[in-house]
Amino acid sequence: MELNIVEHFYDSLANFNDYEDYLESKVTPTDLFYLKNRELARKLVEHSHKGMILSREEFEERKAAAEAAEAAKTEQSSVFYSRSRPTTLASAGKELNDNFLKALAEREEANRSGKMTSVIFIRDYNALGQEVSGYIDYAHRLKTQDFEPYFCGKKRLMPGCSDLCYYNWKTQTSMSNSSPNFEVIYDDPNGLLFKSKRDKKMLNVDPWSGSSGDSRRLLLQSDLYVHVVLYDHSGGGAAVAATTSNREFPEEDVDGPM
Repeated sequence: MELNIVEHFYDSLANFNDYEDYLESKVTPTDLFYLKNRELARKLVEHSHKGMILSREEFEERKAAAEAAEAAKTEQSSVFYSRSRPTTLASAGKELNDNFLKALAEREEANRSGKMTSVIFIRDYNALGQEVSGYIDYAHRLKTQDFEPYFCGKKRLMPGCSDLCYYNWKTQTSMSNSSPNFEVIYDDPNGLLFKSKRDKKMLNVDPWSGSSGDSRRLLLQSDLYVHVVLYDHSGGGAAVAATTSNREFPEEDVDGPM
């Protein structure tokens, strides 16, 4: 029984995109009534409930542990089920109207099977109304999260502190993490790069760098997000061809501050 409680606690941390989301969940209507300011209310929660509220460091550590445990459990389950039945795609049978979700659906099987590794850039506003941006390893997220709620429209895919890169424009929080598929190179003269761990080739996210033989950059027009870009890395093979739902649009700005 005690073990189940601990597991539930760690699982709940994985549901928060970042520490600010965690603090927001602890803010009460009474706090907002007296303080009239959400940011001040979160700071009060953070500093006035020592022992009951996790510090930022404790949150990041335990969230990472929860995500790692979930990833290991998911990978173990996927190995078992792959031997007995074919993989069911989360996008299968879904009616998708947005270009971004259609593009993810077209790449789901290739990213699950390892034929391709895609990086997703998203810039939009989180649940607190703060502008955030970041780069997501799609193949890794597919292994560690259930994507059916995203394809059903019940949840919005957003970058978080555990993704390849994350930046909160309001709080100035900046994070970067290598994933099982990519190493983050942020001190290169050419700017931000992602080094494929499979073929050791570089994925350049500079919008002016163009596409290489092993990678392709695709700017999408989406009704769900302010700015979305997909980077497909084929690891030596040909990148998937863009369909009519994935046509590239004229570049208007760079993909982010990272």
